Amino acid sequence: MAYQMKVEGTEEISKMLTTMADKAPGVASQAVYKGAGLMRGEVAKGAESIRTAPFKWAGANDYRLPSPEEKEIVMQADPGIAKFDKNGTEVQTSVGYANSGYAYLKGKLKPIPVIVNAINSGTSFMRKQTFVRTAARKAKSKTEQAMKEVVETAFEAIANGKTEG
Repeated sequence: MAYQMKVEGTEEISKMLTTMADKAPGVASQAVYKGAGLMRGEVAKGAESIRTAPFKWAGANDYRLPSPEEKEIVMQADPGIAKFDKNGTEVQTSVGYANSGYAYLKGKLKPIPVIVNAINSGTSFMRKQTFVRTAARKAKSKTEQAMKEVVETAFEAIANGKTEG
């Protein structure tokens, strides 16, 4: 005995799902943009936590803290957001000091990323202060929540027939 089932509304659901799939890369970009902005702010705030001491040359088996001048250079350099790398529905970027430029330190022009990396990762004469990683860890849940809200809002608008998103 054959049964017949009739379902209405599948065409609208199919159209909505197609629209969501078409809009997914744009929605992902919006979410990443929001998250990267929040992360950038937190990393910049994290530079405030750098401990300093007046400059001294570190001898053999001796370590020094970053100088107040080094900290000031890092605080004046805004972390940047890299160009988005889009691959289908995936969107990736990074936040950091890679293209922050140069600054004068003790009368010499130094790349800011070198100063940041020396403080953040440490050197043979400077103990590490992982302010970038610490800031990223602290901002992770807030950033993820903000990104989730962007995606949910956009897809809710699509589901309600408003296709901007």
